[in-house]
Amino acid sequence: MKAEELLDSLKRYAESQGFDINPDKDIVNFVVQGLLRNEERFGYRYCPCRAVTGDKKLDAKIICPCAYHKEEIKNMGRCHCGLFVAKAQTRKS
Repeated sequence: MKAEELLDSLKRYAESQGFDINPDKDIVNFVVQGLLRNEERFGYRYCPCRAVTGDKKLDAKIICPCAYHKEEIKNMGRCHCGLFVAKAQTRKS
């Protein structure tokens, strides 16, 4: 999958869940490239902000969108890696 395709998919997911993709394109690019790199290296799109342990059961929780992102968005306004942000965080130009 190419970066553009992955980003489109992530945008659709975010919209369906009521949050947005971070408006900071540098952060988004960093995370998308990390996801693609992890997919190539490990076979899964593990969040680049989380450590892969090698334990498939534990690591399944960090496949993007990870098991933690909704709670993080609720508590911090963004997920740990900064890819997803709460709607209120999004600025319109």
